Amino acid sequence: MTDTFDEDVLNGLVGKVIGDVAGAMSMFMAYLGDQAGVFSALDGAGRVTVDELAAKIGLNPKYLHEWLGSICAAGYAQHHAEDETFSITPEQALVFTREGQPACMQGFFQLIVSQFAGHEQATETFKSGKGRPWGDHPQCLFCGTDRFFRPGYQANLVDNWIPALAGVEAKLQTGAKVADIGCGHGSSTVLMAQAYPNSTIHGIDMHAPSIEEAKTKAAAAGVTNVEFQVGKAQDFAGGGFDFACMFDALHDMGDPVGAARHIRETLAPGGTFMLVEPMAGDSMAENMHPLGQIFYAASCTICTPNSLSQEVGLGLGAQAGEKRLAEVCREAGFTKIRRAAETPTNMVLEVTS
Repeated sequence: MTDTFDEDVLNGLVGKVIGDVAGAMSMFMAYLGDQAGVFSALDGAGRVTVDELAAKIGLNPKYLHEWLGSICAAGYAQHHAEDETFSITPEQALVFTREGQPACMQGFFQLIVSQFAGHEQATETFKSGKGRPWGDHPQCLFCGTDRFFRPGYQANLVDNWIPALAGVEAKLQTGAKVADIGCGHGSSTVLMAQAYPNSTIHGIDMHAPSIEEAKTKAAAAGVTNVEFQVGKAQDFAGGGFDFACMFDALHDMGDPVGAARHIRETLAPGGTFMLVEPMAGDSMAENMHPLGQIFYAASCTICTPNSLSQEVGLGLGAQAGEKRLAEVCREAGFTKIRRAAETPTNMVLEVTS
């Protein structure tokens, strides 16, 4: 049987794939430029030749020539054909080299590169249907995840998300006991410790190497009102927490209902649980856009495998949506769930009994 096809549709799809491949290579080139310090060298340097840039950062000009060709073709830097020089605009600098700025994408690139680095294990996991724990990924996943999410927390956590919760900010200012569950490298923990010196922030994560990194970051920041423990969300030690929070982590857990139930049981009377999760609609059809494409992909190789590696293995997924998240919280015994705030990439749910 010979298939019939629309040649225009075929050519359009081939063109899209070429664009996607170009984007994948550009992301990889951007990661190389970040790791080698090329973007930071371009930032504020004005127009420079390949040889001038190579001499400035100690790179082989032949490699740098090819890298610049790809990066400029992608629109990530500027090529000035009249004198064969290169530069970056202020906007490009914000995206590719200004560490800590919400627009900086290098953490995102680092996270994605980690998935390609572990592609053989990812393929085996996908084919087998078995789980793959968080700690089984390349190291750059942990660093990239922290680097990507940190600017968003810096921009929103203290200024927007916590103030959107009923009565929580006042408690934290006076002095409260806080649980930051799934704290990773501790960026959110340190931010709250700095903003609310009268409160004690307990950072909790099941990944011991991340807890060690969190302790290092807290020490470097000079905060003393923090405590860290290695523990699972469904059985971490302690109680009497006035405020509990979890950032982009519940959907990764094998037993999110059990985790939410334990959080409820460890809250003090009148305590609040702030659940921050990826932005998503309640159906797949609502998530058919670039952000949904990215979140589903990350969920396929990171989030869902981690969930399936644990007890229960619910596999909630990174695009669960508010309705499904609310069902999880209600099954855990919470009675009141409302969306308190949102960004283009996250929804913030206020969860109380």
